[in-house]
Amino acid sequence: MSRQVFLYDPPDRFVAGTVGLPGRRTFFLQAVAGPRVTSVVLEKTQVAALAERMDELLDEVVRRSGGSAPVPAMAPNEVSDTAPLETPVEEEFRVGTMALAWDAEEQRMVVEAQALVELDADTEEDLAEAEERLLQDEENGPPMLRVRLTGAQARAFAKRALDVVNAGRPPCPLCSLPLDPEGHVCPRQNGYRRGA
Repeated sequence: MSRQVFLYDPPDRFVAGTVGLPGRRTFFLQAVAGPRVTSVVLEKTQVAALAERMDELLDEVVRRSGGSAPVPAMAPNEVSDTAPLETPVEEEFRVGTMALAWDAEEQRMVVEAQALVELDADTEEDLAEAEERLLQDEENGPPMLRVRLTGAQARAFAKRALDVVNAGRPPCPLCSLPLDPEGHVCPRQNGYRRGA
């Protein structure tokens, strides 16, 4: 069976979003082009890392091009997307590995999210070798979502993704751990329950 690649070049939408209540949210990347919709699950930390790294890469592209690259300094309002995820949200796979690149010839950000796979290996060297072989296998590798974005679309994605990550539970003013609606056991209060 050949590798399944969900390619969006370009997408109508590419967003990070969630399903569920704060503290119990499931994070998704969702790409849309016409009637096609692909949704993949990932961790909150992966969303944050992707958005932060995307902004850093875009800043580097601007710096190296001397400001001539078609990349805005901030997300333009006209490409801002605050709409909810397309429903029904159906998971294609859980993301294990992500990659970012800038295609200088086409002036596009390339985002790749590959499915999480279990590998058997006896040593860390064997595991690293097996991972590398799997990631390079264009024919039989894990399913992948590949999205190509303009600089403006990439900035808008990064802004929304960071907003989604930060929209969770408020932090405790004493210990900075997230507060649940019913409170939490605050280590700075010697284990006493602190209300929200």
